[in-house]
Amino acid sequence: MTSTYAPGPMALGRLLVGVVVLGVLMLLSRQRWVAPTRREWGFLVLCGLSWFAVYNVVLAAAETRIDAGTTSILVNVGPVLIALMAGVLLGEGLPRWLIVGALVAFAGAVLVGLATSEGSADLLGVLFGLASAVTYAIGVLAQKPALRRLPFLQVTFIVCAIGAVACLPFAPSLVETAAAAPASATGWLIYLGVVPTALAYSTWAYALARVDAGRLGMSTYLVPPVTVAMSAVLLAELPPLLAIVGGVVCLSGVALSRRR
Repeated sequence: MTSTYAPGPMALGRLLVGVVVLGVLMLLSRQRWVAPTRREWGFLVLCGLSWFAVYNVVLAAAETRIDAGTTSILVNVGPVLIALMAGVLLGEGLPRWLIVGALVAFAGAVLVGLATSEGSADLLGVLFGLASAVTYAIGVLAQKPALRRLPFLQVTFIVCAIGAVACLPFAPSLVETAAAAPASATGWLIYLGVVPTALAYSTWAYALARVDAGRLGMSTYLVPPVTVAMSAVLLAELPPLLAIVGGVVCLSGVALSRRR
């Protein structure tokens, strides 16, 4: 789909869909609106700009220049940054087993990424991938303080709307592309707005309101082994041995991070 929708218009499109879906969810939940303080608005704006606007653009840009395996390795730097920065900036501390587990899980993610990598080495694509990891970590760290008092759906709706506003310069290109794009590409864009944006971000916010940022970030290392298993079951694709080993290492790292 990135060949049809450029990174900027694609980010704007999925965020606009996400805002609509999140707005409907808020109406259905009848969740009371809580007025953010000036300090909370600062965190919300930082989260919306970094995680929802910049992250979505640079991640899509990375995926157009380097393969999915390499991109996943770079993005998986994010949870390690979250664990380290949350310990220092949010006062969560740096438990030994959390750090050990993060490093082990990251090593497993690297193995999975190498197993699925095509060996592309576009420097700009690598920089985009690293930027997505950094903006992801910044967004999570900014979102955590806002969730201490504000409802999770409201937080997700606001930061998604902020991200969409920041991406409005891509609106002319989005309209032009949507007019010429095949229905399948637009359908996938809508899917990105509904599932990975509205539903995934809101469930993440629900969990982040109840769990330390560092430990929740570690849970994203469950994605590589789950993806490997699903590809084997649903697509009948036998994953490379290195991917299976990497998946086991990821699970081991997450388990180690839960030790006290």
